[in-house]
Amino acid sequence: MIYRAIFRTVFQRMDPERAHTLAFRLIALAGRVPVLRGVVQGALAPYLVGSGVRAFGRRVPAPFGVAGGFDKNAEAVRGLTMLGFGFVEIGTVTALAQPGNERPRMWREIELGGVRNRMGFNNEGAAAAAERLRALRSTRSGRAVFVGANIGKSKVTPAAEAAGDYATSASLLAPLADYLVVNVSSPNTPGLRDLQSVDALRPILVAVREAADRATESAGRPRVPLLVKIAPDLADPDVDAVADLVLELGLDGMVAVNTTIDHDLGEGGLSGAPLLGRGVDVVRRLRARLGDGPVIIGTGGIRTAEDARAYLDAGADLTQGYTGFVYEGPFWARRVNRGLLR
Repeated sequence: MIYRAIFRTVFQRMDPERAHTLAFRLIALAGRVPVLRGVVQGALAPYLVGSGVRAFGRRVPAPFGVAGGFDKNAEAVRGLTMLGFGFVEIGTVTALAQPGNERPRMWREIELGGVRNRMGFNNEGAAAAAERLRALRSTRSGRAVFVGANIGKSKVTPAAEAAGDYATSASLLAPLADYLVVNVSSPNTPGLRDLQSVDALRPILVAVREAADRATESAGRPRVPLLVKIAPDLADPDVDAVADLVLELGLDGMVAVNTTIDHDLGEGGLSGAPLLGRGVDVVRRLRARLGDGPVIIGTGGIRTAEDARAYLDAGADLTQGYTGFVYEGPFWARRVNRGLLR
């Protein structure tokens, strides 16, 4: 209730991107406070029960994490885990640094409980993200944090050269991440969603898998799991086709779903509450198609533990959120994970 009052009187009156930047900087700063560095891993202990959950053959501290898009440059991983997220997916990271689209590029859709954005993969590039993850992994507490890396295509890279662009990011991030996600489903990079077609997607996934394997082998690290993230706007037969490709290539799973362009609110992809129903349906369809082995991360529209539970009941192994942070405040992840692990 206190946060919602602050949201109405302060944040709601601010430009959405400016409010996000302010909150993000505070979270990142909290994670850098020296006295807290040694207790990041134990920060979840007061409210988690048992031994977390299993995914990728590993222990994940809690089933609800932060989705790609919030921490684009791996600057606030420690702070986000302190707030109660069980894992953090950084990115979307591109091989080349890029400023993203022109502002304004983020809008709140308060009546819908959503956020609309056309950010355009603004980030400092894969090399900068890798350097921050390397620093994180240099400490015992940093190695204990479960971190995924979401990679996308650089805007200036032609679609015909997308495989090499994704592979560059994979080679830099694979030795430092607990899993990789190939993002071909953002609506804010021209032509990106066209890469979800099986013929376009296959060479990208093959190139990323090969680059990641070379990088981890060279670094003496275990093989990193590889997933692909899809849009909610794919027709069901296309969802099935991507799932079949994941099985064909022996990949480790899928993330469902990204933002939707099925709205009449203006440009950009819509996230938040309107995605929940379709997201759960896609996860249920994927689980039926993929069987029991591959990991599914369900994301889209989660505001409560009950929302996250709907994804888990549909077949997801893990869940993620981002937009709920805007409306529910800094203790949102803690409440969701408490409800799930009770």
